[in-house]
Parts: sequence; C-alpha cells; structure tokens
Amino acid sequence: MDRTGLAFLTVFGLVWWLAGASALGGGLWPVAAVAGCAVAAGVWRSGRDVRTAARTPLPGDMRRRFGRINALQWLGIGLVVAAALAGRVPELIPGLVAVVVGLHFLPLAALFQQPRFHLTGALMISVGAAGCAVSAAGGPANAARMAVGLGAAAVLWGTACLARHAPTGPGTEGHTQTT
Repeated sequence: MDRTGLAFLTVFGLVWWLAGASALGGGLWPVAAVAGCAVAAGVWRSGRDVRTAARTPLPGDMRRRFGRINALQWLGIGLVVAAALAGRVPELIPGLVAVVVGLHFLPLAALFQQPRFHLTGALMISVGAAGCAVSAAGGPANAARMAVGLGAAAVLWGTACLARHAPTGPGTEGHTQTT
C-alpha cells in the first residue's frame, strides 16, 4: 500500500469514528473526538515506512477500473440512503453505507492483488449488518450509529496498520478510497 491508500484509510477511519462518536452527545463527544484524532495520528505515524516509499502511479487500465469501482460505491451509497429515507428508516443508513463500502473492497482486493482487502470488506459488511440488526431489533438509533461508526473505524485503521507488514511491489500498491 502506498501513502495515498494509507491516507484514505486513516482519514475515512476518522470520519467513521466521528460519525459513531457523535452518538455519544453531550460532554463525551469532544473527548471521543480528540481520542479519535489521536488514534488517527497514531495510525498515520505507524505507516511512516509506507509514507516514505516512492509513489507508483496507477497504470491507465487500473486507474479506470479503480474509478469505476469507486463510482459504483458512491452510486450504491446514494441509492441506499435514498431507499432508507423513502422507506422512513434513516436509522439503517450507517449500516447500509458500511455494507456498500465493504462490498467495494472485494473487487479492490483483486485489482490491487491485496488479499487482505477481502477481510476488510467482510468485516465492513459484518459491521454494517450488525448495525442494521440493532436498528431492526428496535434498538436505539444512536446505538446502531455508534456500533457502525466505531466498528468501521477500527476495521479501516486496522487495515492501515497492517499495511506496514504487507508486501510491496508491482500490483501491491493498495490504492483505495473508502468512506
């Protein structure tokens, strides 16, 4: 994985963390936000070897496939948000979005020859499904949002931390965009 992939995983992990921590409300929210920023900084720092490696641009065909995969991800996110709002179940949105994000990792695993993205995708899908299950069982929307947000952050940050132990070379750059 290169520094672009590390940056996406770190930043989107923080976005998920902040979304999940926002369910805390009150005086805990600022503490959780600062804690999330500290963890994200640690994740970024743990990848310093990755960040100092030379950046290898994606070949044209990989760049096009990557663009299509991400365009489909954003389309899928838009569709699940619209469907959840139309169905008057906005509490399902975080879980459904995590499922879409998880699904987008599966073709990225093959594209970048990064088998660990299969695990990342499966874990994101599981986190999303768990959040949807909490909501479907009548649990508080805040509980589902917190579970999905914090769980998704852990998955993305874990993937970023594993990057420093991953093989490098052609096809192993692991460029990714996540949400």
